[in-house]
Amino acid sequence: MHFLFPEHRRHASDPDQRREYSHYLARQMGPMIHALMLMATLAYGVAVFASVLVRSSPLPLLLRLSLLLPLLLVAMAAKHVRRPQALSVLALLCVLLLEIGINLNSFGHLPGQPLVMPGLLLPVASSVIWLGRWDFALAMAMCALGPLPMLLLGNADGVVIFQYFVYMAVAISLSTVLRAFMARTLFAQFRLEGQLREQTYTDGLTGLLLRNRFLELARLALSDIHRQQKPACMLFLDADHFKQLNDDYGHAAGDAALIALAAAIRGQMRPNDLIGRIGGEEFAILLPGLDLEQAGLRAEQLRLAVRAILRPDGPLTVSIGVAECDHADENIDSLLARADQAMRQAKRDGRDQIISAPSRLLIDEPHTASA
Repeated sequence: MHFLFPEHRRHASDPDQRREYSHYLARQMGPMIHALMLMATLAYGVAVFASVLVRSSPLPLLLRLSLLLPLLLVAMAAKHVRRPQALSVLALLCVLLLEIGINLNSFGHLPGQPLVMPGLLLPVASSVIWLGRWDFALAMAMCALGPLPMLLLGNADGVVIFQYFVYMAVAISLSTVLRAFMARTLFAQFRLEGQLREQTYTDGLTGLLLRNRFLELARLALSDIHRQQKPACMLFLDADHFKQLNDDYGHAAGDAALIALAAAIRGQMRPNDLIGRIGGEEFAILLPGLDLEQAGLRAEQLRLAVRAILRPDGPLTVSIGVAECDHADENIDSLLARADQAMRQAKRDGRDQIISAPSRLLIDEPHTASA
């Protein structure tokens, strides 16, 4: 299927993206899979009763109807399942039950193409419900091999079996094309929704988290830190004399400085650090697992890295406030406020330096480390 759309294969090669996409498919297609299972259960029941009116069968009617209960149970289970693997297993189980039903209702009749028609319809009818390649391949194999018992036990001649495989190959080929186009459409929608979410959560200029999203994720992260009883620190930094840069050299120079500053922050932080753009030239960084001394060292490395960035009127400098989360009931707003106050103290003390906030909200004796 993927050879039809190489772009889809290229973008789906990342394991994390594949996992997220699988769960997205389960959420989007779950209701449709449930509805199709209910329709298949109803269609099977109608087909059994209709067959009673047109021809007799050596098998009891109750035996052939006995599959309705497991089909209905599978359909009802699919209504509440949203895990991709579990949903695929239920869909495969539904196909298996339908194939058993096709064999039971065709048992004892003369061989011929009409007896295998339901088996030929099943691949096309189910082509759009499969979440991945493995379940699609298994389903097509079950559809191809499922009607074989009634053909072989019914003493079908070689011509009928050959015609069956030709028609089944056509049905599976059509199913493959339908599944490929459905996969491309859903993956394009998945990527578009992801891009829209990214635009909602991230700053368009720097690519960093916006204030509300940063605070939302920081609250969750701080809860985990409290539960694990680990240290954590907040950095709050502000670009020095940024308004003067905009006034003297224009907003394009200011934007370039912010982009370079954001790149420097990313370069100095770890993958699990949380970075957000809080205001115009203000940034906050949550450092899980670092105490005040370690965070101060990281802040100093960041300050030096930023100082290496040249703006039109000289080096770009930042004032940084550092606050440690030193008690379990402190929330993210309090931690950010203490780091903000420390940063403002660094501004008052001459800029281009780091101030560490004491454990109390009121800053009495700021500790300054400057270059």
